[in-house]
This record gives sequence, structure tokens and C-alpha cells, in this order.
Amino acid sequence: MGEGSSPDGPPGPLAGVRVIDAASVYAGPLIGTLMGDFGADVVKVESPAGDALRAWGWRKDDESLWWSLIGRHKRSVTLLLSDPRGAEALRRLVRTADVLVESFRPGTLERWGLGPETLLEINPRLVVVRVSGFGQTGPYRERPGFGTLAESMSGFAATNGEADGPPQLPQWPLADGVAGLVGAFAATMALRHAERTGQGQVVDLSIYEPLLWILGAQLTAYDQLGKVPERQGNATDFNVPRGCYRTADGGWVALSGATLPAARRILTAVGRRDLCEEPWFGSIDGRLAHRDELDAAIGAFAASRDREAVLALFAEAGATAAPVYDVADIAGDPHFLARGTVTRAEHPDWGPVLMQGLIARMSATPGRVTGTGPRLGEHTAEILGELGFSREALREMIRDGVVAPARDEPGAP
Repeated sequence: MGEGSSPDGPPGPLAGVRVIDAASVYAGPLIGTLMGDFGADVVKVESPAGDALRAWGWRKDDESLWWSLIGRHKRSVTLLLSDPRGAEALRRLVRTADVLVESFRPGTLERWGLGPETLLEINPRLVVVRVSGFGQTGPYRERPGFGTLAESMSGFAATNGEADGPPQLPQWPLADGVAGLVGAFAATMALRHAERTGQGQVVDLSIYEPLLWILGAQLTAYDQLGKVPERQGNATDFNVPRGCYRTADGGWVALSGATLPAARRILTAVGRRDLCEEPWFGSIDGRLAHRDELDAAIGAFAASRDREAVLALFAEAGATAAPVYDVADIAGDPHFLARGTVTRAEHPDWGPVLMQGLIARMSATPGRVTGTGPRLGEHTAEILGELGFSREALREMIRDGVVAPARDEPGAP
């Protein structure tokens, strides 16, 4: 399974914490996934139709591989929250929970009688994480918001791509992923506060704001210098030399000369120590002004050798360079395998499935990766039974479409 992924060992740091994942698709559910990796009991509340993530992307045996990853460690219960019986089931579940994550359009939970004020009356220690495109306040609060809109409005797309090309969106759900990471961080901070004071709270998490934050000082540069960053491919205004360079065998290497010593090591490795002696080389402004000359020297060096030879020479010089990996490289890299960067989780039908491992490693309270995402409603009978619903009530809720019948679940009505 890889380091940090054993099902045995001490409990994770969030052992004893119950998280209700009532969110859908990616940003909100990722919060539950990350907290589950580190020991939380995550109850996935889905509509009877299932989280839309179950229909995403690549599929095997009609199951989304995205769901297999993001659904790991979760128990699935189906509830139609717009029905009073589904809403009552959530209220009972909230009494047992520490965190609730939701991603409905602002105002939806309130219409169902499940707004944060109501939930905090039921459980004053509850942390309610509300994930939305533009937040719970402001003139855009009611707009639908997917990660693509965050990537376009955060400034990311405007600065991503070649200088003479159009804005470029990422191929992957970047904004959702960053928001999920920030959401897990915020939820953990709020849990710490609840432990100290007994006071729950609401976390208002938009999808666009975390991505805007990690883009760095562009707002300050605009405010103080009047600068509007533009697309420039792999180049930046604060790191020269930097880029991806094609090798003689068709491979690619990436490198970064973010500091003056790093830049010197790169140029020494490519046999151009003479450029390091130029008076302009010692300043970032000087290297920026001579970017094309530096790129040409590095590009000629890379193009004359196979990738492994290029990397070996960079390594010998202590230069900061790496191969450009595709997913096949990642899956077989010995370092990634040894650390558990990639690991295998057990699927009930497919056996061990390769996926990302833990996002952080903790010495005293390590996390773990075990199974993949559950079947839709796999734990409905179990969880509603824990909440005091009779089997007759459960049968009626299935009949009326308030919950979905669980497939292949032992003891299901």
C-alpha cells in the first residue's frame, strides 16, 4: 500500500470526529475525503439519484473512477432533503456530528428548514462548511459556480498560456481542488475552536478565493506598480532561467533557477559558465532582460542529449531539474511508490486500485488509505437504524423515493 497507508497502526488525528459530507461533485466532497484519510468517520449524504461525481469522467463497470477516489473512507446514505422525512433524518444525524459540509446554492438549505441557525440550535458545537462558487454574501452569491468560473475570474486563465495564444483553463479541476484543501484546513481550525470553547461556527468558503490567494502578489503589484500580469508560457517575472526543455530523444526536462546560486549551477551544468560572469547575471532584472539568451543556451544543451543524460549532468552539478512526468511515469516512480505518494486501495470488485496516497505524513498520528468509494446508499439502512428509524419507516421512505434502495447490501429492506 505504500508508507502511511496501512489499515493497522494508531488511529488518525481525527479519530472520533464525525463529518457529514452533504456536498456534491468535487470541492466539498474533497474536504470529507481528506478528513477521512486522517481518521474521521465520514457519512456521505447523497440524493437518491446520487452525487453527480458518480457520473464523472472515466468509468469501469459503470462506476466513475473519480468516485472511487473521492468517495474513499465514506459511508453512503441517501436522503431527499427537500422531503420532511429526509430533512428530519439529517437533523438527527447532525446531533451526532462535528462537521457538516454542504455545497448547495446559497439559500437552499434555508428553504428546507436546514439552515445553519437551525443546525447550530440542534448542535451548538457543529462546524458548518458552506462551499459555493462565490460565497454566501455579495452581489454574486446566487450565481451558480463551478471551478471553471473560478479559474476564469481569479486571474488564473488570463495569465495561463502562451503569450500569443488565448487564455488557458486547466485540464483538471484546479479551483475545486485548492478549495477542498483550504476547506479541510478551515474545518480543522474551526474544530479546534469548538474543542476549546464548545462553540460551533459557519465557514463560508467560495471556490474562487483560494485560487486567487495562491496566485501570489499580483493584486499588490497592480495596486503599487500598475502592473497587469500577462500570459508568457512557462516564463515568470521572478524566476530566470525557468522552463521545460526538449531532449534529443523527445523527452522533456523542467528546471528552475529561482535563486542566484541555482541559476549559476544550471548554466555551469550546460557548459555556459561564461554567462554567469556577465555583469547582468547577478540580478533578477538582468537575467530577465537576457531570458532569451539563457533559454537558448539551455535549450541547445538539452537538445543535444537524451533525457537521462541531461538529468544526470544536472544532478552532478546540483542543479534543480526534473523530468516532466506523465501519469505512467508517476505510477512507476520508485520514490513515489516508496513514500506512498501513489498507493492502492481495495475495491470490492476490482481488487487493489491505484490512486493518490496521503497528502501529508504525520509521525504520531498517521493517516491511512483503505477502501474505495461505496456503492450508492450502501450504508443507508445501517445509518438510519443508528438514528432510530424503524425498518417500516425505512421501507416507506424507499417506496416514496426519499431514500434509494441499496444495491447488494446485506439486510437491506
